[in-house]
Amino acid sequence: MELTGAKILLECLGREGVDTVFGFPGGAVIDIYDQIPNYPMQHVLVRHEQGAVHAADGYARASGKVGVCLVTSGPGATNTVTGIATAYMDSIPLVIFTGQVPTSLIGNDAFQEADIVGITRPCTKHNYLVKDVRDLAMVVKQAFYLARTGRPGPVLVDLPKDVVQAKTEFEYPDSIKMRSYNPNYQPNHKQLQKVGELLSFSRRPVIYAGGGVISSEASEELTGLARHLNIPVTTTLMGLGAFPGDDPLWLGMLGMHGTYAANMAIGNCDLLLSVGARFDDRVTGKISSFASKAKIVHIDIDPTSIQKNVVVDVPIVSDCRLALKGLRSVLGRETTDWQAKHADWRREVDGWMASHPLTYEKCDGPIKPQAVVEMLYEITKGEAIISTEVGQNQMWAAQFFKYTKPRTLLTSGGLGTMGYGFPAAIGAQFAFPDRLVIDIAGDGSIQMNIQEMATAVSYELPVKIVILNNGYLGMVRQWQDLFYDKNYCSTCLHRNPDFVALALAYGAEGYRITRQEDLEPVLRKALASKSPAIIDVQVAQEENVYPMVPAGAALTDMLLV
Repeated sequence: MELTGAKILLECLGREGVDTVFGFPGGAVIDIYDQIPNYPMQHVLVRHEQGAVHAADGYARASGKVGVCLVTSGPGATNTVTGIATAYMDSIPLVIFTGQVPTSLIGNDAFQEADIVGITRPCTKHNYLVKDVRDLAMVVKQAFYLARTGRPGPVLVDLPKDVVQAKTEFEYPDSIKMRSYNPNYQPNHKQLQKVGELLSFSRRPVIYAGGGVISSEASEELTGLARHLNIPVTTTLMGLGAFPGDDPLWLGMLGMHGTYAANMAIGNCDLLLSVGARFDDRVTGKISSFASKAKIVHIDIDPTSIQKNVVVDVPIVSDCRLALKGLRSVLGRETTDWQAKHADWRREVDGWMASHPLTYEKCDGPIKPQAVVEMLYEITKGEAIISTEVGQNQMWAAQFFKYTKPRTLLTSGGLGTMGYGFPAAIGAQFAFPDRLVIDIAGDGSIQMNIQEMATAVSYELPVKIVILNNGYLGMVRQWQDLFYDKNYCSTCLHRNPDFVALALAYGAEGYRITRQEDLEPVLRKALASKSPAIIDVQVAQEENVYPMVPAGAALTDMLLV
């Protein structure tokens, strides 16, 4: 039977197991929207296309599934670019469907025409312009295959209106083969043996894990290996939750705002076992000083990530989970007493942990933002899904909330996108309607996508936004404080809205906390509510995030509290 392109698209989504699509309609995709009510999937109407992509991203990070969004042509498509770039930098699997003007008008500056394929080429894993309805099913199959395999990432499919309206026989491929795309999953056994040999000589090893551990579902293997070898573990921001944050081997996050112990361990280790991380500049600091005493092993599914930023001694192109299982198998033949072998190193690392723990100056004055995050952890017992905006709020959420499970922190690591956290939290809440989802925000960043409060209210989502309100664009102010003689140029937010009134205007609940004694009872009340809510916490205005490694400095050159 012949189907229109619109019906073929929705049939394909059903075959891919898609149950939720985040989107915003328009003329170029109106034929698809006309058919959506006939298919067993939920369409979530957001208030801005950027919110649609972030929501699909949050859905994907929390669930491990491919996130899907649908928008119209022109500005609808271009509004997605920040969200697509965010997902691309963090390797999040998305498929984005954009409307396009009819094929006969492409290149004619038609109404709401934009070359979204050209615009997104640098920030997608792949993108397609479908010119013939007979290609549509195969393109959708390839898009989902590309998004979820190898190093995951966003794939865009541009749909001209005449293709959506045209008819053809529908047949969905059972499998896919792409001659130029063959990700390698299996580790090289000889390379694993080299790692085993390095471990046998090493006295001061450290495991450095990234988001690739989470995306490859390798957390269990990572934890088992670290405990077996008695090796301390640090992670990137994207890797938080890949290793239990309450484990005795846990060093905390490394990098610009990493812990003293993690950064000192990197500076003094003799073997760095990197798993699913890409040596981002916020992690390495001064490259020449990064792990300068260590042999470096790098496990990653993406061969282009290896040797990109640092020279490594043993590269392993592989799925992280399979590589860790293979390494455990290689080490299974060892008779070494790993607990005893690394005991002295552990004592040294534990000494750094004890001498310089994550802390802040506590006082009876204004509420400290770190205390808010600590209280959220205490009340939720670490069981919430946390999303963040970007800036100081993001770093405090990373430092003072213990992530014990993967997929419990949703944050824009690579691109650093303000406005990401709230729509991402909405996406996570759709993936897990019964879990508590909290967006930890700043008063600047929350205003970048606050319009999605209407989405949360419309769908009766109990998402909570906790604003650490210091009246500043806090992280920029911190840099001005430390490195620009306190020249607070354009970082003071003089006329913030009344966030409580704003919440009420949208139909949500609003709370304000100004005194320390109100922090716990008001947070408990707000988090227990079944409604979306904003909790506006007035915090110390000029609190800084510490430790801090100045830009270009070595990791061991930290500014401390």
